[in-house]
Amino acid sequence: MADIEAGVVATSDEPDDTSTQRARLADRHVGARIRERRLMLGLSQQQLASMIGVTYQQAHKYERGLNRISAGRLFEIALVLAVPVSWFFEGLNEEGAAQPLGVRQRMCLELARNFALIDNERHQEALSQMARALAAQSQGRPLD
Repeated sequence: MADIEAGVVATSDEPDDTSTQRARLADRHVGARIRERRLMLGLSQQQLASMIGVTYQQAHKYERGLNRISAGRLFEIALVLAVPVSWFFEGLNEEGAAQPLGVRQRMCLELARNFALIDNERHQEALSQMARALAAQSQGRPLD
């Protein structure tokens, strides 16, 4: 009764620590997926920020999971990064924790990041042809 008189009333609408923690983990996961996709496309944070109409600092906070992203903003980011909104939630489990990246996924991300940093188109094409040739050889098929 003293709690009610003091104006402190617990309601079922108030999030508990578990749901708050889950939300924070989900925010971080979505931010990490934004960063992953941005790097895959070879975009800087500044470029992404400009494309979605926010400051560089805001884009940085989104990627770190420090600021929540509204549904409308996430939709805009999905359009700019050419992925469905659901892509940002892939790998997220029911507890809100991200599934850890495997060694192969990390290598793919690093490869995409480094490829985007190559400014010579002939070098990019040569690397792309080499990857196609190695993939064809691994699968025992002839090159096109």
